[in-house]
Amino acid sequence: MSNLNLSLAMGDYDRTRPIYDGRVKIDGVDPVCMLLSPEEMFFRAFRHQAFDISELSLSSYSISVARGEPHYVAVPIFLSRAFRHTSIYIRTDKGISTPADLRGRRIGIAEYQLSANVWVRGILKDEYGLGAEDIVWVRGGMNTAGRPEKIKVDLPPNVKVEEAPQGATLNAMLAAGEIDGFIGPRAPLCYDEEHPHVGRLFTDSIGAAEDYFRRTAIFPIMHVLGVRRRLADEHPWLPGALLKAFTRSKAMSDAALADTSATKVTMPFVEDNLRRARNLMGNDIWSYGVDQNRKVLETFLGYHYEQGLSPRKVDVNELFHPATLESFSL
Repeated sequence: MSNLNLSLAMGDYDRTRPIYDGRVKIDGVDPVCMLLSPEEMFFRAFRHQAFDISELSLSSYSISVARGEPHYVAVPIFLSRAFRHTSIYIRTDKGISTPADLRGRRIGIAEYQLSANVWVRGILKDEYGLGAEDIVWVRGGMNTAGRPEKIKVDLPPNVKVEEAPQGATLNAMLAAGEIDGFIGPRAPLCYDEEHPHVGRLFTDSIGAAEDYFRRTAIFPIMHVLGVRRRLADEHPWLPGALLKAFTRSKAMSDAALADTSATKVTMPFVEDNLRRARNLMGNDIWSYGVDQNRKVLETFLGYHYEQGLSPRKVDVNELFHPATLESFSL
């Protein structure tokens, strides 16, 4: 029997590179790999189901599951994770110095449903008592005007979302002081260009994230791996094969990161930062699998429902193919 020839869209990460370059094989699959940006992958996957296997936004995927119309089924491979204390940008000349100062402000977002934005809103609510209804959300493209939501969302009436003016970008609005801040997974260009009045809300974002993890044990999940549901039904071995291969691929990247005889990443202090992270989070700092991430996923799904993105609260096990919820042991 010949292998399945399947399209595979994913980001260009150290944890995916052994799949892309062929050092790690997927049992029964000859993948046609495409290394794409999250924006392109997710738009094509959710609008057109363009790939057989794809990295997916956890938030947009959760919407599809909650509505009972998922074209993909997830495998507990979390290709993107991040502490989102880095994701809140503010005008530093508008009297904003604490999260409480965001109340009543106009804050730009590229999409309400972005996983990063779900986490930020959840953290603002849990840690600082600031609900989604306490901010006016201004939705639009970051650097190009007119960005749509990948999946149409129906939000509660108390959540205030304005559309950015026609032809305007959130970056230009922030630079001009027409909005008070921006929340998202990418930094706005005006921040990268060191605009004198644009900064982060959390100036010590590493310290804030470390404190958050010590208290919650949560390392936020952004993206999952999804396989076309029809393919998983036809080939029930496929989700398990993906879990096996991507786990092996990440193990190779972990080993390479720890080998600092000649660092594998273009960054100084790798060994010190790796030791700092492992002292805080344990040796498996970027874990895959459901059981070891159940609290993180339950927290996210709770936020998702509370913020009006899910019409019902999704159970963690609903997200994943049954074959990936357990594994064999020797």
